[in-house]
Amino acid sequence: MKRWNSKFKKNRREGLQKLEHIKTCPVCSGSSFSSHRKGTFDPSLLSKDQIKITDSDYGRIWDLSRCDSCTHIFANPCPTQSFIQSLYSEIEDPLYQEEAQGRSKNFKRIISTLEKIHPEKGILFDVGTATGILLDIARKRGWEVDGIEPSTWAVHVAKDRYDLEIREGIFEKAPLSENHYTVITMVDFIEHIPHPGEAVSKANKIISAGGTLCLVTPDINSLAAKIMGGKWWHFRPAHLGFFTKKSLDCLLRQAGFHIFKQRKYSWTFSAYYLLSRRPRLKFLLKNPLMASIWKKISIKLALLDSFEIYAKKVM
Repeated sequence: MKRWNSKFKKNRREGLQKLEHIKTCPVCSGSSFSSHRKGTFDPSLLSKDQIKITDSDYGRIWDLSRCDSCTHIFANPCPTQSFIQSLYSEIEDPLYQEEAQGRSKNFKRIISTLEKIHPEKGILFDVGTATGILLDIARKRGWEVDGIEPSTWAVHVAKDRYDLEIREGIFEKAPLSENHYTVITMVDFIEHIPHPGEAVSKANKIISAGGTLCLVTPDINSLAAKIMGGKWWHFRPAHLGFFTKKSLDCLLRQAGFHIFKQRKYSWTFSAYYLLSRRPRLKFLLKNPLMASIWKKISIKLALLDSFEIYAKKVM
C-alpha cells in the first residue's frame, strides 16, 4: 500500500507540472476572470483515454474560469500545449470509425453547404481530421483535399481505409502554404486546444482570398446545456474551452474573419452508439443479434447545442 501511495503521489506531482495557469483570456487577452464551475476530476492524472472522441464520462470538467470581457469559458489551469499534444498523438479510438456511416451524414451536410458557397470547389483542408471521413467525402465529390491529425493511429486508419495521405502533427506548428486553401474545416476542434486564437489566426494565413472557414463547436449557452447542467455531454476532460456567441464572434474577428452564415449543428449516430453512452442501458447491447440491429438504426439528434459557423477572411 505504501509503495502504491508513493507511486500515486509521484504521478500526481509529475501531472501537476504539465499544467499551466492562464493569466489572460485565450480569446480576447482580457485579464479579469470569474469562477464559472468547480472541476470534477483530478487534472494531474489526465490520460489519453479520457480525451478520446468517444469518451462518455460526461460531467467530468476542469476548473472553469469565465472571462468578464468576452464571456469565453476555459479550463484554468489547463494542460500545457505540449502535454495535450502528446496525449492526442497516442490516442486509439476504434469506436469512432465504427460510427463512420452516421458521421458521414453529419459531414455531408457541411460539404453540401460549402458547395453552395464555392460551386467551383477547390482545395479543402480539414483540421483535426481524425480518420479522414470528412476528407473522403469531399474528395469523392470533386474537392482536392488535405488535412492534419495528431493521432498516429488515426492517420494510419485514414491511409488503410480511404487511401488518404493525412499529415501527422499539430496544425499550429505545421508548415503550410499561405493564401492557398479554398476552405478550412474545424469540426469539433477549437474546444480541444488551450489557445484557440493561435489556430484560427493560422487558418487566416493559409486560407485564400474569398475562402471560407467552417467551424463547429459546442454552445455553452444553449438550452440543452442549461437543462442538463453538470451532466451536459460536452462537459468532458477533452474540452478545454466553451464558447458563447459573443466569445466566438470575438475569436473570429480578432483572427481576421467575419461570420456570414450560422446555424445549429445536427448529429447522426447509430442507436447502438447512443445506448453505449449510458451505462444503465448497456445491457441492451449484450445480445449479438440485438446489437447488430441497433447498429443499423440511425438517429438524428437536433439538440441545438453546437454552433455551425461559416466565416470569410476579411480583406
